[in-house]
Amino acid sequence: MGKRLTKIVTRTGDDGTTGLGDGTRIDKSSARIAAIGDIDELNSLLGVLVAAGVADDIAGYLLNIQHRLFDIGGEIAIPGTSKISPEYVERLEDLIDTYNRDLPPLQEFILPGGSMPGAICHSARSVCRRAERSLIKVARTEYINPDTFIYINRLSDLLFVFARILNRKNGDKEVYWNKDRLKHSV
Repeated sequence: MGKRLTKIVTRTGDDGTTGLGDGTRIDKSSARIAAIGDIDELNSLLGVLVAAGVADDIAGYLLNIQHRLFDIGGEIAIPGTSKISPEYVERLEDLIDTYNRDLPPLQEFILPGGSMPGAICHSARSVCRRAERSLIKVARTEYINPDTFIYINRLSDLLFVFARILNRKNGDKEVYWNKDRLKHSV
């Protein structure tokens, strides 16, 4: 592999524009760049989650997902490209089914939080939902691979399941919404 980045400070973005993978320069405030940023933020948050300490199996899946998110960033940065396929969506669905199988059915809504890894995973899930909204906004005017939307949607579901798993592995710390809680509070 050749060198991808030899110079970090280029000054080419000082005018408020940035370059896409195809050489096109666009405004940094564009919906496309916002979507790239949301995917990057999600990827970074998954790195924080792994660093917070999760089981090896989940860490391995998260590392694979980080690579896939990098591919999605590439799709968005090079208009018209597609790297995500239905096969990747199926893999997420299989993981959801596998990890959700042993969880108790939900009787109430779950509040984000619990253990540190669980809370980080819930945060990643909410950033994932934002990334999905950003992608849809871009797709209203430009091509975005439809399989990418589905992948991101399933990823948020997987992150919800992972958050439940992580909270159960860290002292059964799921926090349930209690509709009556505020009736007796100050």
